[in-house]
Amino acid sequence: EPTIGLHFVDIEKLLKIFHSLVDKKNTIIVIEHNLDVIKNADYIIDIGKDAGEKGGRVIAEGSIDELIKNRNSYTAKYLKSYASK
Repeated sequence: EPTIGLHFVDIEKLLKIFHSLVDKKNTIIVIEHNLDVIKNADYIIDIGKDAGEKGGRVIAEGSIDELIKNRNSYTAKYLKSYASK
């Protein structure tokens, strides 16, 4: 979770770095809860809200549009309002 403790300005800088790396044909895999980062992803894997024995299972995956349509996605309910901004 690279954005933990970062100011929103620093998160913007980090996203610019991620975009420049992707533009150079790099693949970036990030574990993140920050919706600013998630909404910039090309592909999202939602493993749900629980951890331990109840967690660690893929409950939804795909683009933001695919995730928003997936009723199993825990993240989708937050992305719906956030992605429209």
